[in-house]
Amino acid sequence: MGEGRLGGAPSLPSFVPPPTPLLPLPSPSSSTRPGRVCGGGSARRRGGRPSAEGGGRGREAGPCRRPGRKRAGPGWAAADMCKMSFKHGTTLLMVASYAGHIDCVKELVLQGADINLQRESGTTALFFAAQQGHNNVVRFLFEFGASTEFRTKDGGTALLAASQYGHMQVVETLLKHGANIHDQLYDGATALFLAAQGGYLDVIRLLLSSGAKVNQPRQDGTAPLWIASQMGHSEVVRVMLLRGAERDAARHDGTTALLKAANKGYNDVIKELLKFSPTLGILKNGTSALHAAVLSGNIKTVALLLEAGADPALRNKANELPAELTKNEHILRLLRSKEGHRKS
Repeated sequence: MGEGRLGGAPSLPSFVPPPTPLLPLPSPSSSTRPGRVCGGGSARRRGGRPSAEGGGRGREAGPCRRPGRKRAGPGWAAADMCKMSFKHGTTLLMVASYAGHIDCVKELVLQGADINLQRESGTTALFFAAQQGHNNVVRFLFEFGASTEFRTKDGGTALLAASQYGHMQVVETLLKHGANIHDQLYDGATALFLAAQGGYLDVIRLLLSSGAKVNQPRQDGTAPLWIASQMGHSEVVRVMLLRGAERDAARHDGTTALLKAANKGYNDVIKELLKFSPTLGILKNGTSALHAAVLSGNIKTVALLLEAGADPALRNKANELPAELTKNEHILRLLRSKEGHRKS
Protein backbone atom coordinates (compact mmCIF):
# COMPACT_ATOMS: atom_id res chain seq x y z
CA MET A 1 0.00 0.00 0.00
CA GLY A 2 1.09 3.64 0.06
CA GLU A 3 0.91 6.42 -2.44
CA GLY A 4 0.75 4.00 -5.34
CA ARG A 5 -2.63 2.85 -4.06
CA LEU A 6 -3.88 6.42 -4.20
CA GLY A 7 -3.03 6.83 -7.86
CA GLY A 8 -0.85 9.82 -7.03
CA ALA A 9 2.90 9.64 -6.81
CA PRO A 10 4.66 12.44 -4.96
CA SER A 11 5.43 15.44 -7.14
CA LEU A 12 9.09 15.73 -8.03
CA PRO A 13 10.33 19.22 -7.23
CA SER A 14 11.10 21.65 -10.00
CA PHE A 15 14.67 22.72 -9.75
CA VAL A 16 16.88 25.47 -10.98
CA PRO A 17 20.30 23.76 -10.82
CA PRO A 18 21.71 24.11 -7.28
CA PRO A 19 24.63 26.37 -6.53
CA THR A 20 27.83 24.44 -7.21
CA PRO A 21 31.27 25.89 -6.64
CA LEU A 22 32.61 27.35 -9.86
CA LEU A 23 36.20 27.30 -8.62
CA PRO A 24 37.80 26.94 -5.17
CA LEU A 25 36.44 30.16 -3.68
CA PRO A 26 37.97 32.55 -1.17
CA SER A 27 35.70 33.67 1.65
CA PRO A 28 33.87 36.97 0.94
CA SER A 29 34.84 38.12 4.43
CA SER A 30 38.54 37.36 4.06
CA SER A 31 40.88 40.31 4.47
CA THR A 32 42.50 41.82 1.41
CA ARG A 33 46.00 43.06 0.96
CA PRO A 34 46.55 46.83 0.90
CA GLY A 35 46.55 48.23 -2.59
CA ARG A 36 44.59 45.27 -4.09
CA VAL A 37 40.90 45.06 -4.86
CA CYS A 38 40.71 41.51 -3.54
CA GLY A 39 43.22 39.09 -2.13
CA GLY A 40 44.51 35.70 -3.16
CA GLY A 41 42.03 34.24 -5.61
CA SER A 42 41.25 30.84 -6.99
CA ALA A 43 43.42 30.80 -10.11
CA ARG A 44 47.04 29.73 -9.67
CA ARG A 45 49.89 30.37 -12.06
CA ARG A 46 51.75 27.31 -13.28
CA GLY A 47 54.14 27.78 -16.16
CA GLY A 48 52.48 31.10 -17.01
CA ARG A 49 48.96 29.68 -17.35
CA PRO A 50 46.02 29.72 -14.88
CA SER A 51 44.62 26.48 -13.50
CA ALA A 52 40.93 26.28 -12.67
CA GLU A 53 41.55 23.65 -10.04
CA GLY A 54 44.49 25.38 -8.33
CA GLY A 55 47.58 23.52 -7.26
CA GLY A 56 51.14 23.74 -8.51
CA ARG A 57 53.95 25.77 -7.05
CA GLY A 58 53.22 29.12 -8.62
CA ARG A 59 52.19 31.99 -6.40
CA GLU A 60 48.48 32.73 -6.22
CA ALA A 61 47.20 35.31 -8.66
CA GLY A 62 44.16 37.15 -7.31
CA PRO A 63 41.17 37.49 -9.65
CA CYS A 64 41.44 41.27 -9.31
CA ARG A 65 44.76 43.02 -9.72
CA ARG A 66 45.91 46.59 -9.54
CA PRO A 67 44.65 48.47 -12.61
CA GLY A 68 47.17 48.16 -15.40
CA ARG A 69 49.56 45.93 -13.45
CA LYS A 70 51.27 43.38 -15.66
CA ARG A 71 51.16 39.67 -14.98
CA ALA A 72 54.35 37.69 -14.94
CA GLY A 73 55.11 36.94 -18.55
CA PRO A 74 54.93 39.15 -21.64
CA GLY A 75 51.65 40.72 -22.67
CA TRP A 76 49.66 39.87 -19.54
CA ALA A 77 47.63 42.64 -17.91
CA ALA A 78 44.55 42.98 -15.69
CA ALA A 79 42.31 43.23 -18.72
CA ASP A 80 43.60 39.85 -19.90
CA MET A 81 42.67 38.31 -16.55
CA CYS A 82 39.16 39.69 -16.82
CA LYS A 83 38.59 37.98 -20.16
CA MET A 84 39.91 34.56 -19.21
CA SER A 85 37.60 31.60 -18.78
CA PHE A 86 38.08 28.32 -16.96
CA LYS A 87 36.39 24.93 -16.89
CA HIS A 88 32.92 24.83 -18.48
CA GLY A 89 33.24 28.44 -19.57
CA THR A 90 33.45 29.85 -16.04
CA THR A 91 34.82 33.40 -15.86
CA LEU A 92 36.35 35.30 -12.99
CA LEU A 93 33.34 37.61 -12.98
CA MET A 94 31.06 34.61 -12.43
CA VAL A 95 33.25 33.44 -9.55
CA ALA A 96 33.25 36.87 -7.91
CA SER A 97 29.48 37.27 -8.42
CA TYR A 98 28.78 33.82 -6.96
CA ALA A 99 30.88 34.58 -3.89
CA GLY A 100 29.50 38.09 -3.38
CA HIS A 101 32.87 39.84 -3.77
CA ILE A 102 31.44 43.21 -4.78
CA ASP A 103 34.84 44.93 -4.98
CA CYS A 104 36.15 42.21 -7.25
CA VAL A 105 33.02 42.43 -9.40
CA LYS A 106 33.46 46.18 -9.77
CA GLU A 107 37.11 45.91 -10.73
CA LEU A 108 36.51 43.12 -13.23
CA VAL A 109 33.68 45.03 -14.91
CA LEU A 110 35.73 48.23 -15.07
CA GLN A 111 38.58 46.24 -16.64
CA GLY A 112 36.25 45.05 -19.41
CA ALA A 113 34.81 41.73 -18.25
CA ASP A 114 31.82 40.62 -20.35
CA ILE A 115 28.82 40.86 -18.01
CA ASN A 116 26.47 38.80 -20.17
CA LEU A 117 28.86 36.02 -21.13
CA GLN A 118 27.21 32.61 -20.61
CA ARG A 119 28.77 29.50 -19.12
CA GLU A 120 28.28 26.19 -20.99
CA SER A 121 25.19 25.58 -18.86
CA GLY A 122 23.78 28.96 -19.90
CA THR A 123 24.35 30.69 -16.55
CA THR A 124 25.69 34.24 -16.31
CA ALA A 125 27.23 36.38 -13.60
CA LEU A 126 23.77 37.84 -12.89
CA PHE A 127 22.31 34.35 -12.50
CA PHE A 128 24.91 33.38 -9.89
CA ALA A 129 24.55 36.62 -7.96
CA ALA A 130 20.77 36.23 -7.93
CA GLN A 131 20.94 32.57 -6.95
CA GLN A 132 23.18 33.36 -4.00
CA GLY A 133 21.18 36.39 -2.87
CA HIS A 134 23.88 39.02 -3.44
CA ASN A 135 21.60 41.98 -4.10
CA ASN A 136 24.42 44.53 -4.13
CA VAL A 137 26.13 42.57 -6.91
CA VAL A 138 22.87 42.24 -8.82
CA ARG A 139 22.27 46.01 -8.64
CA PHE A 140 25.80 46.77 -9.81
CA LEU A 141 25.59 44.37 -12.75
CA PHE A 142 22.40 46.07 -13.89
CA GLU A 143 24.18 49.42 -13.87
CA PHE A 144 26.52 48.05 -16.53
CA GLY A 145 23.96 46.37 -18.77
CA ALA A 146 23.25 42.93 -17.33
CA SER A 147 20.33 41.19 -19.06
CA THR A 148 17.60 39.13 -17.40
CA GLU A 149 16.76 37.26 -20.60
CA PHE A 150 19.49 34.61 -20.64
CA ARG A 151 18.39 31.05 -19.86
CA THR A 152 20.14 27.93 -18.64
CA LYS A 153 19.79 24.58 -20.36
CA ASP A 154 16.86 23.84 -18.00
CA GLY A 155 15.17 27.13 -18.81
CA GLY A 156 16.36 28.76 -15.59
CA THR A 157 16.65 32.52 -15.30
CA ALA A 158 17.96 34.84 -12.61
CA LEU A 159 14.38 35.45 -11.43
CA LEU A 160 13.60 31.74 -11.17
CA ALA A 161 16.82 31.11 -9.25
CA ALA A 162 16.22 33.95 -6.79
CA SER A 163 12.62 32.80 -6.25
CA GLN A 164 13.66 29.20 -5.65
CA TYR A 165 16.02 30.25 -2.88
CA GLY A 166 13.74 32.86 -1.31
CA HIS A 167 15.84 35.97 -1.99
CA MET A 168 13.07 38.54 -1.79
CA GLN A 169 15.21 41.67 -2.23
CA VAL A 170 16.88 40.16 -5.28
CA VAL A 171 13.50 39.22 -6.74
CA GLU A 172 12.34 42.81 -6.22
CA THR A 173 15.46 44.19 -7.91
CA LEU A 174 15.10 41.81 -10.87
CA LEU A 175 11.46 42.74 -11.39
CA LYS A 176 12.32 46.46 -11.28
CA HIS A 177 14.86 45.86 -14.05
CA GLY A 178 12.49 44.07 -16.38
CA ALA A 179 12.62 40.42 -15.40
CA ASN A 180 9.66 38.52 -16.83
CA ILE A 181 7.26 37.54 -14.05
CA HIS A 182 6.03 34.69 -16.29
CA ASP A 183 9.44 33.02 -16.79
CA GLN A 184 9.18 29.21 -16.69
CA LEU A 185 11.54 26.29 -16.44
CA TYR A 186 11.19 23.85 -19.32
CA ASP A 187 8.98 21.68 -17.09
CA GLY A 188 6.60 24.63 -16.79
CA ALA A 189 7.45 25.74 -13.24
CA THR A 190 7.12 29.48 -12.68
CA ALA A 191 8.80 31.75 -10.15
CA LEU A 192 5.62 31.53 -8.04
CA PHE A 193 5.68 27.74 -8.20
CA LEU A 194 9.30 27.62 -7.04
CA ALA A 195 8.65 30.06 -4.20
CA ALA A 196 5.58 28.06 -3.14
CA GLN A 197 7.63 24.87 -3.21
CA GLY A 198 10.12 26.45 -0.82
CA GLY A 199 7.52 28.14 1.39
CA TYR A 200 8.87 31.67 0.86
CA LEU A 201 5.85 33.72 1.84
CA ASP A 202 7.39 37.18 1.32
CA VAL A 203 8.52 36.24 -2.19
CA ILE A 204 5.08 34.80 -2.95
CA ARG A 205 3.32 37.97 -1.87
CA LEU A 206 5.70 40.06 -4.00
CA LEU A 207 5.21 37.86 -7.06
CA LEU A 208 1.43 37.84 -6.72
CA SER A 209 1.32 41.63 -6.35
CA SER A 210 3.51 41.86 -9.47
CA GLY A 211 1.10 39.86 -11.62
CA ALA A 212 2.09 36.22 -11.19
CA LYS A 213 -0.67 33.75 -12.12
CA VAL A 214 -1.72 31.92 -8.99
CA ASN A 215 -3.12 28.91 -10.89
CA GLN A 216 -0.37 28.49 -13.52
CA PRO A 217 0.53 24.76 -13.44
CA ARG A 218 3.58 22.85 -14.54
CA GLN A 219 3.34 20.60 -17.57
CA ASP A 220 2.20 17.71 -15.36
CA GLY A 221 -0.70 19.79 -14.05
CA THR A 222 0.86 20.54 -10.67
CA ALA A 223 -0.29 23.99 -9.52
CA PRO A 224 1.46 26.18 -6.93
CA LEU A 225 -1.29 25.40 -4.38
CA TRP A 226 -0.76 21.67 -4.91
CA ILE A 227 2.99 21.83 -4.37
CA ALA A 228 2.61 24.07 -1.30
CA SER A 229 0.16 21.54 0.15
CA GLN A 230 2.48 18.62 -0.52
CA MET A 231 5.31 20.47 1.21
CA GLY A 232 3.15 21.36 4.23
CA HIS A 233 3.33 25.16 3.85
CA SER A 234 0.02 26.10 5.47
CA GLU A 235 0.58 29.89 5.44
CA VAL A 236 1.41 29.75 1.74
CA VAL A 237 -1.77 27.72 1.15
CA ARG A 238 -3.83 30.29 3.05
CA VAL A 239 -2.42 33.24 1.07
CA MET A 240 -2.89 31.47 -2.25
CA LEU A 241 -6.48 30.54 -1.50
CA LEU A 242 -7.22 34.14 -0.54
CA ARG A 243 -5.65 35.26 -3.81
CA GLY A 244 -7.88 33.00 -5.88
CA ALA A 245 -6.11 29.64 -6.07
CA GLU A 246 -8.43 26.92 -7.35
CA ARG A 247 -8.98 24.66 -4.33
CA ASP A 248 -9.80 21.52 -6.34
CA ALA A 249 -7.23 21.90 -9.13
CA ALA A 250 -5.99 18.40 -9.93
CA ARG A 251 -2.77 17.13 -11.41
CA HIS A 252 -2.92 14.96 -14.50
CA ASP A 253 -3.01 11.92 -12.21
CA GLY A 254 -6.21 13.22 -10.59
CA THR A 255 -4.80 14.12 -7.17
CA THR A 256 -5.72 17.41 -5.50
CA ALA A 257 -4.12 19.57 -2.83
CA LEU A 258 -6.48 18.18 -0.17
CA LEU A 259 -5.78 14.57 -1.07
CA LYS A 260 -2.04 15.15 -0.96
CA ALA A 261 -2.25 16.96 2.40
CA ALA A 262 -4.45 14.15 3.76
CA ASN A 263 -1.96 11.56 2.63
CA LYS A 264 0.89 13.45 4.28
CA GLY A 265 -1.01 14.27 7.47
CA TYR A 266 -0.49 18.03 7.14
CA ASN A 267 -3.42 19.03 9.32
CA ASP A 268 -2.71 22.78 9.30
CA VAL A 269 -2.85 22.69 5.50
CA ILE A 270 -6.07 20.70 5.62
CA LYS A 271 -7.66 23.23 7.96
CA GLU A 272 -6.88 26.04 5.51
CA LEU A 273 -8.24 24.07 2.56
CA LEU A 274 -11.43 23.11 4.41
CA LYS A 275 -12.25 26.81 4.91
CA PHE A 276 -12.83 26.94 1.15
CA SER A 277 -15.06 23.84 0.95
CA PRO A 278 -13.01 21.55 -1.30
CA THR A 279 -14.41 18.36 -2.77
CA LEU A 280 -14.62 15.58 -0.17
CA GLY A 281 -16.03 12.95 -2.50
CA ILE A 282 -14.45 10.56 -4.96
CA LEU A 283 -11.95 12.28 -7.27
CA LYS A 284 -11.11 11.59 -10.90
CA ASN A 285 -8.42 9.14 -9.84
CA GLY A 286 -11.03 7.03 -8.06
CA THR A 287 -10.28 7.74 -4.43
CA SER A 288 -11.00 10.39 -1.80
CA ALA A 289 -9.09 12.42 0.76
CA LEU A 290 -10.66 10.28 3.50
CA HIS A 291 -9.38 7.09 1.87
CA ALA A 292 -5.92 8.67 1.69
CA ALA A 293 -5.97 9.70 5.35
CA VAL A 294 -7.17 6.28 6.52
CA LEU A 295 -4.64 4.46 4.36
CA SER A 296 -1.84 6.59 5.80
CA GLY A 297 -2.99 6.09 9.40
CA ASN A 298 -3.41 9.77 10.20
CA ILE A 299 -5.96 9.71 13.04
CA LYS A 300 -6.33 13.48 13.49
CA THR A 301 -6.60 13.94 9.73
CA VAL A 302 -9.40 11.37 9.57
CA ALA A 303 -11.21 13.20 12.37
CA LEU A 304 -10.85 16.56 10.60
CA LEU A 305 -12.25 15.20 7.34
CA LEU A 306 -15.14 13.42 9.02
CA GLU A 307 -16.02 16.56 10.97
CA ALA A 308 -16.01 18.50 7.68
CA GLY A 309 -18.51 16.07 6.18
CA ALA A 310 -16.48 13.36 4.48
CA ASP A 311 -18.63 10.28 3.88
CA PRO A 312 -17.21 7.01 5.29
CA ALA A 313 -19.67 5.04 3.13
CA LEU A 314 -18.04 6.06 -0.17
CA ARG A 315 -16.19 3.35 -2.06
CA ASN A 316 -13.06 3.95 -4.11
CA LYS A 317 -12.43 2.62 -7.61
CA ALA A 318 -11.41 -0.72 -6.07
CA ASN A 319 -14.83 -0.85 -4.38
CA GLU A 320 -13.24 -0.41 -0.94
CA LEU A 321 -14.70 1.50 1.98
CA PRO A 322 -12.27 3.61 4.03
CA ALA A 323 -12.75 1.20 6.95
CA GLU A 324 -11.47 -1.66 4.79
CA LEU A 325 -8.09 0.06 4.40
CA THR A 326 -7.02 -0.01 8.06
CA LYS A 327 -6.80 -2.12 11.18
CA ASN A 328 -6.27 0.88 13.44
CA GLU A 329 -8.95 0.59 16.12
CA HIS A 330 -9.05 4.32 16.83
CA ILE A 331 -9.65 5.14 13.16
CA LEU A 332 -12.24 2.36 12.86
CA ARG A 333 -14.15 3.76 15.86
CA LEU A 334 -14.16 7.24 14.27
CA LEU A 335 -15.49 5.83 10.99
CA ARG A 336 -18.18 3.72 12.68
CA SER A 337 -19.27 6.62 14.83
CA LYS A 338 -19.66 8.85 11.81
CA GLU A 339 -21.49 6.14 9.90
CA GLY A 340 -23.89 5.71 12.83
CA HIS A 341 -24.62 9.45 12.94
CA ARG A 342 -25.15 9.51 9.20
CA LYS A 343 -27.72 6.70 9.32
CA SER A 344 -29.57 8.22 12.25
